[in-house]
Amino acid sequence: MDEETVGIAYVLASAAGFGTLGVFGIVANDVGLSIPTVLAFRFGFASITLWLLLAVRGRARLLTGRTLGWAIVLGVAGYGSMSGFYFWGLEYLTAGLVAIVLYTYPAMIITVTAVTNPRRVDRRLLAALCLSLGGVALIVGADPSGVDPRGVLLVLVAAVSYAGYMMGSEHVLESVDSQLLSAHVLPAAGISFLGIGLAMGTFAVPSATETTAWGVLAALALLSTAAPILLLYAGLRRIGSSKAGIASTIEPAVAVVFGAVALGEPVTATTVVGGGLIVAGVLAIRR
Repeated sequence: MDEETVGIAYVLASAAGFGTLGVFGIVANDVGLSIPTVLAFRFGFASITLWLLLAVRGRARLLTGRTLGWAIVLGVAGYGSMSGFYFWGLEYLTAGLVAIVLYTYPAMIITVTAVTNPRRVDRRLLAALCLSLGGVALIVGADPSGVDPRGVLLVLVAAVSYAGYMMGSEHVLESVDSQLLSAHVLPAAGISFLGIGLAMGTFAVPSATETTAWGVLAALALLSTAAPILLLYAGLRRIGSSKAGIASTIEPAVAVVFGAVALGEPVTATTVVGGGLIVAGVLAIRR
């Protein structure tokens, strides 16, 4: 397969992993885990996994200087910020709707790209964006009475953070291995939420008997974080942030399916049609 096909495949697999995030987040809230606790453990477990992987491959090393600074910024202000607002949004919206609203971020990326580097935005990319955002708009508009504006606002802030994270990551990946960057981004995010939890008095370690709590934390770290991030970075290196952003719009469709199956969240015909438009947008970015 050519590099573009491989890159899109990586991003699609990453989106499927991230699509489980909302379901696990709602389960975590149901068992009494606070957002700082969930995210501190999520990023902590994922960090340990990535550093062990790097050590086994003989590639573990600490970043220094400006590169380390960028990794910390991406972890705290980018991925960490996005995750915090995402999980906060789950308190007002279903897992499927949170994922759908988050996917306004490709429009933000392409808007910035169109201003800073218009040559990278062609008609095909704009058509793919229109299809994807059309699907998002259709799904959100299907049941406006069930969409809490507070949740929408929170997740839009998450989308802004994620757009910045994607574009910043693309820049840093020009000189840093994706796995090594991930291994620095995740601890930075985790430490920030540990600090927030301790300062607010909301961080708590589950007891040994709380098997459901530990299980959902492990799932969030491995299935919804470590693996998807590695796949996303691998895809970003091959296809860039604009195409990766559009390919990732399959995540809302995955989230809607997982939400329906695991939590009994409603799925309407309009939601299915909207999901189809999102998938069409992913296919349209292929040459």
